[in-house]
Amino acid sequence: MNIIIFGPPGSGKGTQSELLAKNFSLYKISTGDLLRKEIKKNTILGEEIKLIVEKGNFVSDEIIHNLIVREIVNLEFSNKFVFDGYPRNINQANDLEKILEK
Repeated sequence: MNIIIFGPPGSGKGTQSELLAKNFSLYKISTGDLLRKEIKKNTILGEEIKLIVEKGNFVSDEIIHNLIVREIVNLEFSNKFVFDGYPRNINQANDLEKILEK
């Protein structure tokens, strides 16, 4: 089972995702958490993300795709994901569908 939680900022996506992950033994994937984690690691990608976010822009679909793929390659969590705020557009939704089919 994979679950996608949609909603505007402050609508409770994170809270509901945490509850679902805990109650159904799912792995929560939050793009915001992934971006913050990458920035905190001070990687080259993290620096790039930081510059984009500080300007108030969205991080590219390509960067988000790469971060998501890194998270879901763990077969232990296969078909056990709750996505918090992802996908955020139709391109990401199509991309996620292709990733999960593999």
